Amino acid sequence: MSSLDPRAPLVLDTRELGRRPGSQRQVSRTVPAPADLGIEVLSVPEGSPVELDLRLEAVMEGVLVSGTASAGLVGECVRCLQDLTDEVSVDLQELYLYDDGDRRPADEEDDGVGRLEGDLVDLEPLLRDAVVLALPFQPLCEDDCPGLCPECGARLADDPDHTHDAPVDPRWAGLAALRGGEQGQQHDD
Repeated sequence: MSSLDPRAPLVLDTRELGRRPGSQRQVSRTVPAPADLGIEVLSVPEGSPVELDLRLEAVMEGVLVSGTASAGLVGECVRCLQDLTDEVSVDLQELYLYDDGDRRPADEEDDGVGRLEGDLVDLEPLLRDAVVLALPFQPLCEDDCPGLCPECGARLADDPDHTHDAPVDPRWAGLAALRGGEQGQQHDD
């Protein structure tokens, strides 16, 4: 009995391949993106379209799934916090082994191996791994984004000539105030 829902958008039915090595099937579909597909600052919005173009091929050990997935990204620049949009296209390839009932106990299983559940393949873990690994760790709106002013938070790309007066060292602030008072009261010698 399979725990996968065959109607789920990222679940594929491999029954028509019939465990005949060499038989294959093309699958092209648009599916809604699952939740939390991305990283904190850049992700595929939940429910947005993900284009899948896949080939399912029966091999001796199971079903080889290969192809591409494409989706739109939204996030923010890590330097200036401006909203950004982008596209991601990733290559997918995974061998899903047949589940023949001779499975070893869970503690001995190879965690990196995908398995068919009955005749069903769950693509979500494969899609999630491929998309997250393809995303830049620190997305930028532009390669040379100058970021924000550390003093006032102004976006430096909007005002490249942005400056502030040199800060006064707090240890000399009293002397600067005294000196400012002297300049107002200069006397002639």
